Amino acid sequence: MNAVAINFFSEETSFKPKQVTLLRNWLLKSIEAENYTLAELNFIYCSDDYLLKINKEYLNHDTYTDTVTFDNSEIKGEILGDIFISIDRVRENAKTFKTATKDELHRVMIHSTLHLLGYKDKSPKDKTLMTAKENEYLALRGF
Repeated sequence: MNAVAINFFSEETSFKPKQVTLLRNWLLKSIEAENYTLAELNFIYCSDDYLLKINKEYLNHDTYTDTVTFDNSEIKGEILGDIFISIDRVRENAKTFKTATKDELHRVMIHSTLHLLGYKDKSPKDKTLMTAKENEYLALRGF
């Protein structure tokens, strides 16, 4: 599979990612490093309200969040998913954590991708591993 199977969409936001070829290559290398193959991965950038509706409708959560990930794969070792990311939340979190918006966005993108790769973040032990993996792949971006 090639990196073209990573798509970017916008809903209720004017946000468009920059450096999409570099983003695709980075995400594909991260997926392949975990010994997964890529079928299709869709990133849908949206507003807080748009993601809140999804969170309520599909997960029964009445809270704002930065990302919601849907794993649509039925084949072990294959990535087929949709990742919704609230640009409003990413910008707010970047301010809170005193980091660049681009870096916070990339962290959320790789975090959600790691969920599709089987990583969890509910227990302290899982969260520690997830954060280590995020940092590992963020370090490999090169942009």
